[in-house]
Amino acid sequence: MSDIVIADEQVQLVDPRNRPCGSASRAMMRRLGCWHRATYIVVRNARGEICVQERTPIKETHPGWFDLAAGGVVSAGEAPMPAARRELFEELGIRGVELMAGGEFVFQDASLKLYGSLYWVDYDGPLRLQPEEVAAVRWLPISEALSLDKATPDTRMALARAIELDHW
Repeated sequence: MSDIVIADEQVQLVDPRNRPCGSASRAMMRRLGCWHRATYIVVRNARGEICVQERTPIKETHPGWFDLAAGGVVSAGEAPMPAARRELFEELGIRGVELMAGGEFVFQDASLKLYGSLYWVDYDGPLRLQPEEVAAVRWLPISEALSLDKATPDTRMALARAIELDHW
């Protein structure tokens, strides 16, 4: 997916209480710092390691950093579970697996305000990386993943939430 297509993608906007209130392009949502929804899917293998993605240098936020979960923004009119399935397939080529729901969390920093829907999946099969978004992946123990200096703050929170809920 090209940068122009990504910037034009229509994102589901929500109010500060997570109620839908319209849509906007991804570029506009970022520029205005709007509340929106996003999905986070922690991918775990049989050894208990998680799939950590290295973001490409062309990503709009945190280029070259590490994502501790797959996922992304929820499109306008899309529900979180289908969005999670779509993102998991787009980024890692994983489909036909059971996603286990881990609830929701709120993430807010200087540039991002979102309601995150957390999922996890056990997976040991092959991966097909989305070249526009994922430069490389590595499987790491959770403690090593959380200690990465350049882990994106929202995926760090998602993984911490999964641990807090004792999904490990």
